[in-house]
Amino acid sequence: MRAAILTVGTEILFGQTVNTNAAFLSKELQNLGLNVMYHYTVGDNPGRLKELLAIAYRDCDLIIATGGLGPTQDDLTKEVICEYFEDSLVEFPQESEKLKAHFKKAGYRWTENNIKQAFFPKTATILRNSVGTAPGFYLKKDKKMIAALPGPPREMKRMFSEELVPLITAESREAIYYKIIRTFGIGESSLETLLMPLIDGQTDPTVATYAKEGECSLRITSKRETLEEAKDEVDRMIDKVNRLVGQYIYSYDDEDLNQVVGKLLLEKGISFSCCESCTGGMLAQAITEVPGISAVFDRGLVTYSKEAKMSELGVKAEVIEEFTAESPQVCAEMVDGLKRKTGSDLCVSITGIAGPEDLSEERPAGLAYIGINYKDETRVITSKHRNVSRHWNRNYMLLKMLNEIYLTIK
Repeated sequence: MRAAILTVGTEILFGQTVNTNAAFLSKELQNLGLNVMYHYTVGDNPGRLKELLAIAYRDCDLIIATGGLGPTQDDLTKEVICEYFEDSLVEFPQESEKLKAHFKKAGYRWTENNIKQAFFPKTATILRNSVGTAPGFYLKKDKKMIAALPGPPREMKRMFSEELVPLITAESREAIYYKIIRTFGIGESSLETLLMPLIDGQTDPTVATYAKEGECSLRITSKRETLEEAKDEVDRMIDKVNRLVGQYIYSYDDEDLNQVVGKLLLEKGISFSCCESCTGGMLAQAITEVPGISAVFDRGLVTYSKEAKMSELGVKAEVIEEFTAESPQVCAEMVDGLKRKTGSDLCVSITGIAGPEDLSEERPAGLAYIGINYKDETRVITSKHRNVSRHWNRNYMLLKMLNEIYLTIK
């Protein structure tokens, strides 16, 4: 099935709003086995919108439009689609009642222009909006489909997942199943090279690599007559992938690394503390995103200055003087001091150069030292990568810390 994504909104053309909707929909449609052929963006102009509808409908089996479903005069998506399909726009009384009840419950003042959100093409199927006021709708004509979803990403994502996906999958004559595998410590080109025996000449299932900031993902997809057959094919391919690159895999379920590490700490009942310099609390923030982590996470210290390292962790002034604050010696003293202070089963420290400028040839931006104290044994890992930017460097250091924790306790 060929698909097109049509984003409506002058604010997107002006650069005032980033078009995250198209990226989300492309990924989700690919995962459903659809081929996304086009991305279109058009302003709040009915003439140009109608022209793009004609182009997209000619070439594709499914069009998903986002935006332009609100109550104001420039929200014209519904009207243009209705005109293009030679349908009539009518009020859906049940939607009017839902809208009015929502406004009353929320304590919002009702204005008559809001009734516009209860008008739809006569032949439309309504798509429920569980987190906003503007419903979407779905039309089918000549064995082709068009869906109109709201513009706000939170509303669009929920409506797509809850309302539209079941309609799309019902139209498919094949069952599609996929798994997302997450890796760290290998670049996309190297990952693809190792997997080339599986990728070269592949038909079904397919293996695709995707680069992300500091890490890589794999999507393994199969399209078969039944869901069970598709799952079996994907599982067989995962076994082959694991034999080739298993040492880099940290999740087979598209989980972020902090979620994997947090769950592992909870499962094993390992108490955890951290002290950070160059990452400024990023590890503590990432680990506290995991629900229930307070059962094992004791504390996170940001010991950014030399004085903080000495007063909070007992790092010796002469060690800093001799080796600098960004050194493996100081990193080891930091993690040992944290162990004395907290008594946690696992203690982690980091110190390094976030950048963007190198401190010297021997101390480039992107260089960091990670201290691990586990079961009363201390080791220091050197993390060194190319200097991209301060943001990228710090994010990579965070991922490196999380990966070292994962490798230590898994």
